[in-house]
Amino acid sequence: MCYTQSRFKALISACVLSLIATASWSQSLTWLGTLGGVRSEAHAVSADGRVVVGMSYNAAGQARAFRWTASGGMQNLGTLGGLWSLAFDVSADGSVVVGWAENAAGQARAFRWTASGGMQNLGTLGGDLSYAYGVSADGAVVVGGAGNAARYSRAFRWTASGGMQNLGTLGGNYSFAWDASADGTVVVGRAENAAGQGRAFRWTASGGMQDLGTLGGHESKAFDVSADGAVVVGWSLNATGQRRAFRWTASGGMQDLGTLGSNDNIAFAVSADGAVVVGVALNAAGQGRAFRWTAAGGMEDLNTTYASLLTNGSVLSEASAISPDGRYIVGYGRNAATNRTEAFLLDTGFPLRGDVDRNGCVDDADLLQVLFAFGGRGYRNEDLNWDGTIDDADLLQVLFNFGGGC
Repeated sequence: MCYTQSRFKALISACVLSLIATASWSQSLTWLGTLGGVRSEAHAVSADGRVVVGMSYNAAGQARAFRWTASGGMQNLGTLGGLWSLAFDVSADGSVVVGWAENAAGQARAFRWTASGGMQNLGTLGGDLSYAYGVSADGAVVVGGAGNAARYSRAFRWTASGGMQNLGTLGGNYSFAWDASADGTVVVGRAENAAGQGRAFRWTASGGMQDLGTLGGHESKAFDVSADGAVVVGWSLNATGQRRAFRWTASGGMQDLGTLGSNDNIAFAVSADGAVVVGVALNAAGQGRAFRWTAAGGMEDLNTTYASLLTNGSVLSEASAISPDGRYIVGYGRNAATNRTEAFLLDTGFPLRGDVDRNGCVDDADLLQVLFAFGGRGYRNEDLNWDGTIDDADLLQVLFNFGGGC
């Protein structure tokens, strides 16, 4: 690491001049409303929790992709000429949104949206339909499923330079991709094998499509992957045919994440380091509840953990996504105040901004971690602003919040 003393002093001065206040332990729940209709769902959140994307019905009852910010509210991203659209993922900085929308011919097409370029049709693999579900941290790689000339769905990986790449199958007729690692080199999803069974897969350019197996049943599906591509989450049928959330690693295989009292649950998303998993699980009464799982705490009902943030009658039904650091969780639930199903943004308050080692205190240890990693490749805990490099911005975030939680 090369870091000059004068540069370090300059950063310290910047902190002083900014009249820094230490970070506080804050938790909040924000219902995001709708575009005029009766329902909205949040599907993804930016690294800093300031941008949420998903789907909302408008006043005419049409589903529309949205991009939400606290300052601008819920923005309708339009369509590709048809009546509906849905957003499923967003880049780390919140500037690139992906999903699928109807074109003028009534066909579903994968899109990539930016403020400057609007909604870009990503095409197909020779068929009529395509769907984008995931995007890399920098917004450059898009993954999903597209129809080929034979009208079979194929998982794809799209880049501006290479277009839409067919990732193949596990020997069967179909596949589709749900998400990619931070740099876009690892893709996960579901593909049919030669026996006609749908299996969770993990794809790399060098290794191709790997069948991740099951929890004893015949079917499984992968929804998300950690930043480095090492941890995969989703659902699998167990030996008795029950659908269970799983967390997979190469060394440990597929781990059953337990239940909230019933035997049906799905893991939808995982934090960047693979340590925190969120999804939906049925409780003992058969009601869908948003959950969070950690190795230490197991599967917890977010309605119980954050009961103080919920008004009487409000429910967090599903957790669809989590920010890279695990602080922000989005999904949908019942907002008792409006009597609607609405998208939500939950700020859990942890980790504190600048808390690299996740111990609840922004201190010398966090500062040293960033300094020792300075100049290196990002998309890990030291990359606090999640821009792909560990640099001044990350160091300043530690300094601005130094002492918080201690």
